[in-house]
Amino acid sequence: MATLGGALALNARRHPDKTALIFGESTYSYEQLAARINQYAHALASLGVGKGDRVALLSPNSDAYILGLYGAFRLGAIAVPLNPRVPARELRYLLEDSGATVLLYSEGLAVVVAGLDELDPLPSAPQSLVLDEPAAQGIARLADTMPTTAPEVEVIEDDDCIILYTSGTTGRPKGALFDHHRMLWVGNSVSALGMNIFDRNLHVAPMYHCAELVLFVMSGFSLGTTHVVLPAFEPKAVLDALEKHRITVFLGVPTMYQMLLQHPELGTRDLSAWRLGFFGAAPMPPSAATSLLATLPHVQFFQLCGQTEGGPTGIFLTPDEVRARPDATGRASITNAETRIVDDEGNDTAVGEPGEIIYRGETIMKGYWNKPEATADALRDGWLHSGDVAVRDADGFITIVDRMKDMIITGGRNVYSVEVEQALAGHPDVADVAVVGRPDEMFGESLIAVVTPVEGREVTLESLREYGSQFIAGYKLPRELITRPIPRNPSGKILKHVLRDAITEGTVATS
Repeated sequence: MATLGGALALNARRHPDKTALIFGESTYSYEQLAARINQYAHALASLGVGKGDRVALLSPNSDAYILGLYGAFRLGAIAVPLNPRVPARELRYLLEDSGATVLLYSEGLAVVVAGLDELDPLPSAPQSLVLDEPAAQGIARLADTMPTTAPEVEVIEDDDCIILYTSGTTGRPKGALFDHHRMLWVGNSVSALGMNIFDRNLHVAPMYHCAELVLFVMSGFSLGTTHVVLPAFEPKAVLDALEKHRITVFLGVPTMYQMLLQHPELGTRDLSAWRLGFFGAAPMPPSAATSLLATLPHVQFFQLCGQTEGGPTGIFLTPDEVRARPDATGRASITNAETRIVDDEGNDTAVGEPGEIIYRGETIMKGYWNKPEATADALRDGWLHSGDVAVRDADGFITIVDRMKDMIITGGRNVYSVEVEQALAGHPDVADVAVVGRPDEMFGESLIAVVTPVEGREVTLESLREYGSQFIAGYKLPRELITRPIPRNPSGKILKHVLRDAITEGTVATS
């Protein structure tokens, strides 16, 4: 039966000498990569890891990250990718929630791991090994002593393989559980969008996030593509890699693309090999999408909008649709999925009427790890309820206007923060913007615009309201302005609960 580790091993037999992975000065053929993964699998087994055990990974992007990930897959263990930016207290929660028996961590995060000792002890602390350095207590040195043959463990496609934690934009992350079957079906979605065996993928977005990890890393290895990995996003390094390695496929969050557009060397590089560009994880301002299309006209850009719990699955815009409707979120469902927009009673909404977007398909999670009540709330009658408010227009284009928890009710009228943010984002003095609600005795909630100004510029509430009035009704315009950096998670999503808490506690200085 098909599995993630089995698919990579099959490609090693089909084209053993093909370049599979490049990270820094290290290059692996498919045959070499498969052999090294086997060594990591044996190393994990020597630590007592077996089928169903959880192996947590805490690291920036690296070749070692992929070795640890696939080493777990080969054993039938469950990989648990974690955000390398989490503080020790949240790391403790994630380790306890997942029940990880082994933690593989980057040497650069040793201080965070050591910080666990300063907190309440875990009921069952995982064995912790350095992932990316040949340290005495590292997984790499242990793997050096292991055979390169595959471990004798039967892994089937129905076996659980990964827990993907949600981004925690509304509270504590929840772990979405998937098996090999679901993850392999995600690969079919990417193939349907044009990625093929001859592609060369550049990986810059964090691998713990499902968009980069599942859609492009795991699906790419199942297809047999070549992978170039950078540890983090830096505009010049990305341009260097795109040019040097003749990259054909790249995924970036909107902020990354906007930074590339601002880089003075963008127009001087030979990026002629680049053919597929994907963006998602956060809304792309229409003005930025238009600039992207004008600057890189030979690249076919897709907008993706999905959900961790979907594997991810969701909706997308084709290159022609991105060009025609950069303001929309998507139109068609990603392959192997169905999409509806429903009201509170579960009935399909009419054109132009807001409702919750829900999904059904092969890639939807099995459920939240150890959270049956949350699972029952999210998965109803075979449909994944996203918590996103969306509207479908007469042409079939879908626009996600807000998270249900982020909708602001002011004076009895619903205001969707994403709509307001998009109206204000084009202001020439605004570098970044978020809109949240503050409790108000008269209106119920008052709209607050939180703005990061362009360096050297100043934004006033009056100029912001005047600019926004060109696009939205007066009752949707902000009543207060706060100037500060916008808190975002590494995938680019605004952490609105952090802003709301800060505003409520009075820890944010107003302009």
